[in-house]
Amino acid sequence: MSAPSSSPRPEHAPRPGVTWQTELVRVEQLVDDDAPDPRPNRATRRALKRAARRTK
Repeated sequence: MSAPSSSPRPEHAPRPGVTWQTELVRVEQLVDDDAPDPRPNRATRRALKRAARRTK
């Protein structure tokens, strides 16, 4: 027979890597001046459509 579900669970060690300190690294990306503009993300495209509907 097992213990009731309300009994506290024993403590355990965290998974390896969970407590490691992470450092965010910013990478600079060079874009050619003649390159086309990237496609806007979904939220931006929806906002543009919404604004276009309001002006009609």
